Amino acid sequence: MANVSPTRGDITSHPDASEMRARYARMLGGRDVALVDGPVFLLGLYCAASPWILHYTTSQPALVTHNLIVGLAIALLALGFTRAPERMYGLSWAMCALGVWMIISPWIVGESPDAGVVWNNIVIGALAVILGLVCAGTAAKSAPRP
Repeated sequence: MANVSPTRGDITSHPDASEMRARYARMLGGRDVALVDGPVFLLGLYCAASPWILHYTTSQPALVTHNLIVGLAIALLALGFTRAPERMYGLSWAMCALGVWMIISPWIVGESPDAGVVWNNIVIGALAVILGLVCAGTAAKSAPRP
């Protein structure tokens, strides 16, 4: 019986290898996805789950809903940054705005929040601002110059 299965060889000899490399480099835009988008996604998930982690679901019901919605928004931004970075990195400033909102929200949305709730939102908000600035810096660095 003849061996009709293709032999496994090096992909560098493939005729489309250079085009695939160029497409991959264009998609990444010269940035490291895991260093920015991963922490943003994890921050969003933590923000969404933080009311149950810190057990303030009964004392601050308005902040529970608020943190869930804002956390999911941050996680969706991270997914967008990963999926379509060239179109989504303009929204990194929106993530900075979400971070500032997270910092001030315990006093606006909550009803006399305790120190744990306040510090939780301040840390989440500060990290969102910092990661949003990193995303904005990455977008500015990889943007084509006129």
